[in-house]
Amino acid sequence: MEQINLGDIVVDVVLKDIKNVHLSVYPPSGKVRIAAPLRMNLDTIRIYAISKLAWIKKQQQKFQEQVRETPREFLYKEGHYFLGKRYLMKIIERDAPPFVVIKHKTIELHIRPDTDHQKKQFILD
Repeated sequence: MEQINLGDIVVDVVLKDIKNVHLSVYPPSGKVRIAAPLRMNLDTIRIYAISKLAWIKKQQQKFQEQVRETPREFLYKEGHYFLGKRYLMKIIERDAPPFVVIKHKTIELHIRPDTDHQKKQFILD
């Protein structure tokens, strides 16, 4: 994989056995990728990327303006997603090894009292 620098924008270039050039900007960070035919040289791809610079910046701006999911605090009845389905968090504190139970609509997080935020995240992951 090659890279092209367009000022502050880094473009990943992938040469493939395809007919046309494909330009993509990926969320959430606005990573830019160009898939180009094997026969194209890097200078031609650079010129193409420069011609699309306004569009690339517009797409990256859209991603920056989008509202992102708030950081999880691991509170009672807080929503968490697992395999695309939303579950409500249920915190159960007890003096035993930590574990997680997924039920119909809840995720039960069994933890020791006074478990810190990072440890809760680690257990849930």
